[in-house]
Amino acid sequence: MSNLNILISGSGIAGSVFAFWLLRAYPSANITIVERDPSLRLTGASVDIRSSAVDIIKWMGAEQDIRNQTTNEKGIQFVGPNGEAIATLGATGRSDIQSVTSEFEIFRGALAKIFLDPIINKVKLVLDESVDRYEQRDDGVVVTFAKRKEVKKYDLLIAADGMRSKIRGMMMNTKPEEQIYGGGVHVAYFTIKKDMLQGSPFAKWYNGTRGPCLFLRPDPDPAGRTRGNLMIITTSRDSETRNKLNKAMREGNESYMDLMEKLFLDVGWMAPEALQGMRDSEDFYCSLFAQIRSPKVHDGRVVLLGDAGYATPGFGTSLAIIGGYVLAGELLSHPGDISAALKQYEDIMLPFARGSQFGEKGMQLLNPQTWWGIRIRNAILWFVTWAKLDILGIMVAAWLGFGEKKVPMPEYQWPKE
Repeated sequence: MSNLNILISGSGIAGSVFAFWLLRAYPSANITIVERDPSLRLTGASVDIRSSAVDIIKWMGAEQDIRNQTTNEKGIQFVGPNGEAIATLGATGRSDIQSVTSEFEIFRGALAKIFLDPIINKVKLVLDESVDRYEQRDDGVVVTFAKRKEVKKYDLLIAADGMRSKIRGMMMNTKPEEQIYGGGVHVAYFTIKKDMLQGSPFAKWYNGTRGPCLFLRPDPDPAGRTRGNLMIITTSRDSETRNKLNKAMREGNESYMDLMEKLFLDVGWMAPEALQGMRDSEDFYCSLFAQIRSPKVHDGRVVLLGDAGYATPGFGTSLAIIGGYVLAGELLSHPGDISAALKQYEDIMLPFARGSQFGEKGMQLLNPQTWWGIRIRNAILWFVTWAKLDILGIMVAAWLGFGEKKVPMPEYQWPKE
């Protein structure tokens, strides 16, 4: 297996971590990464690192680089219509027990570059290309590329092509959307070209009635910027609004921005400034805050990795890092037996990912639809933080030796560099 020939679809975090560890296991492996965009997508909102992923970035020697490029966010403040702080949930200052704000809050593009840099000269990177179709064979998978129409055979096809993975759809013989679970939270992400938080290291969370949520996060750029998030949380009964959001998302950014202006028109607080910042931004995109619940993450020589197989809001980046490490580790542990390696990868990752996923009720409870629901939530959060119950809980957990749940993976015997 030392001369493995592998195709990775997607140049994001999951594929890069996998390539790093596979080259540690098999330095002579041939790895091709295809990216459908014409350039590397080194942008995106804030992501975080938790659980076993913290150990993995340390083993990669990437921890200090990541710490040097964090957003410096210190916690989240829930605010009222005049910007008054109602409750503040601070970061813990620990990596073994973390709060809503992680010790490793970093923009997706910065993290992707940290993982790409060590491998970029060791792999073949093909931009503006994607997988059109594939054909399984006993000894590999034959791939036809979408633009060049080139046909090539690989030992493995790794689908690291995101939540709406086309390869997952082909594997399941379904539309990719059929494995998406939880359509109740739609989010628009963009960078606002001014510091709306006035230097505060705390993100601000504000809810209006009927589902809109304005979430502003700090950006350490010295020019003064803010990361804007416009969330719409809908209940299963509000199919009309969900359909409007899904339709606007399909139609593109301009249509979605138009809808945001309507839905946030009378929300209050800093919504008008955020909407103007949205219009002036250069990196706007929108997405479902949803999960992928795939019944399997491999079929023959085709493997789902990261969001393509188990997207999980709030934990997806960590799962991508863990998945890349485990997949490479199992290929190391099963030389000459790819089938056994892929089965073990699935047996480790699927139960762990499913155990990390949740239903829509969590976001519904955190984002009430009515003014009285918001007042009750605010009162609860105020009391918890006033009484320091959140801090007490963390201290007790640390004293008892409890930490974040980690994946039950073997200790892989990596060759020395």
